[in-house]
Amino acid sequence: MTTKRETAEQPDHGARAPLSQDPHAVREPKENNLEMAIGHEVRAYRKKLGITVTDLAAATGISLGMLSKIENGNISPSLTTLQSLSRALGVPLTAFFRRYEEPRNAVFVKAGEGVELERRGTRAGHQYNLLGHVDNNSSGVIVEPYLITLTADSDVFPTFQHEGMEFLYMLEGEVVYRHGDQLFQMQPGDSLFFDADAPHGPEQLVKLPSRYLSIISYPQQVIRS
Repeated sequence: MTTKRETAEQPDHGARAPLSQDPHAVREPKENNLEMAIGHEVRAYRKKLGITVTDLAAATGISLGMLSKIENGNISPSLTTLQSLSRALGVPLTAFFRRYEEPRNAVFVKAGEGVELERRGTRAGHQYNLLGHVDNNSSGVIVEPYLITLTADSDVFPTFQHEGMEFLYMLEGEVVYRHGDQLFQMQPGDSLFFDADAPHGPEQLVKLPSRYLSIISYPQQVIRS
């Protein structure tokens, strides 16, 4: 096996689609987002029922234009209008304010205070420290940031497989990391972003101890009663 350093093939930047998320975007103050929150919930409940705006208009007597403005957060609907929508969608009136009222959480972890976890890789001598976790967040995505430490007691384990996407950032040491049929010789400052459904993991421990950040993201499972 060669440990020749490999890098992922760089895409053609001219053909790359622009990212839609603006990391520096600023939202209006929360009190001005009530209409947006209500509109988001109306649209979400309507789509959950599998009905069109026309269907909802017929069930409530609200015009198509008015419904469009409500769903897009362009108008503040009256309580009478919200009552009609709640009956037609089969949800309590308070359901339309859920997104507006729910808290936005943050987790701060001091250096060395991450929670050490028992995960599949622990049996191979991989130390996992969870650096933060936010349940029931508003994004619909679960993100698990780990600090992984490999020592002389660690085994190679290139067959991890799980749902979602994973991002690695090498902090210390050197490992040859496998993803599917590709090998990447990772040194401090290197990163790797991949579909975690393919077999992956450290194939060769070149320089120990090794530490890297592993950030795993996957869709939040909705629990229905």
